[in-house]
Amino acid sequence: MTTQPKEIGAPEAVPLVPEEAGIALARPGVRPFAIGAAVLAAALVPLLFKSFVTFQLTLVMVYALAILGLNLLTGFNGQFSLGHSAFYGIGAYTTAILMDRWDIPYFWTLPAAGGVCFLFGFLFGLPALRLQGLYLALATFALAIAMPQILKFGPLESLTGGVQGIVILKPDPPFGLPIDADQWLYYFTLAVLLVMFAAASNLVRSRTGRAIMAIRDHPIAAAAMGINTALYKSLTFGVSALYTGVAGALGAIAIQFVAPDSFTFLLSVSLLVGLVVGGVGSIPGCLVGGLFVLFVPNLSEAVSTGLAGAIYGVILLLVIFVMPSGAAGFARLAAVHLARFNQARNRFSDGRKK
Repeated sequence: MTTQPKEIGAPEAVPLVPEEAGIALARPGVRPFAIGAAVLAAALVPLLFKSFVTFQLTLVMVYALAILGLNLLTGFNGQFSLGHSAFYGIGAYTTAILMDRWDIPYFWTLPAAGGVCFLFGFLFGLPALRLQGLYLALATFALAIAMPQILKFGPLESLTGGVQGIVILKPDPPFGLPIDADQWLYYFTLAVLLVMFAAASNLVRSRTGRAIMAIRDHPIAAAAMGINTALYKSLTFGVSALYTGVAGALGAIAIQFVAPDSFTFLLSVSLLVGLVVGGVGSIPGCLVGGLFVLFVPNLSEAVSTGLAGAIYGVILLLVIFVMPSGAAGFARLAAVHLARFNQARNRFSDGRKK
């Protein structure tokens, strides 16, 4: 009996573990309870902490949303990107220009920023269809490098503000709510985050999501099954840019200022680091990535201003060494070990009773 020889140089695709794999270890009723408890705890944060902490956690949610956009492209579709700082900047500038030049209400600028970024992402994804792996990474790297220079371009200076940027006002709470502007923006960002996380979770579980992941795992087999790989790749690029653009819009409203040098290649690297730390292919892990992106650099500077970069690198190496699959993989592994420990303890208890 002969076996079919494997193709030389074609490594087998290793599918990423979906984010619901860790939840499957728990009982069905645990997940809604855990989500409800987390949302309730998040809603109480502005009432228990100072405004600066509330502002920091707002930025954590903004970064988590941007990382989720990158996750949809890289984690679920397998397209590697180093240019999401450009989409973040486009979303931020769309909101800033609409609010500063035309006095558009801040909440209307979010769909506008998302739509503009979706269009840019979809159009960029079309020529990038011929690129894969490192070549696609280089193309997106070029986008990240070019965007700050484009925002400083002379003919666009009247619109973008050039190197001076644009200053916008933080929105006041509506309906006379007895909270300050930071608390209201926190709740507004939390609501947007919940809606977009739920939409991403439904997308991943849908027929479209299965097609997107099939392209990631087995592109040739997916094409043979009739999946329009070119269309799905371009649409995924657009949706990923949409999520990152909405995050950029929220970030601009929170910080109240946009400038070209705020959206450099370093921001793309930070989002990629957050994706890896949180867990590639994990939706809840994006929140952990957002925490890492915001707090770890600040922690490094607090320890030593002169050695902040070295301390950040050491922390990142330790995190990757302890959690090679990210926080989501670490949580799944911990759940498996806990389940085995409980089984062993139950067997031991049953043996002593007998």
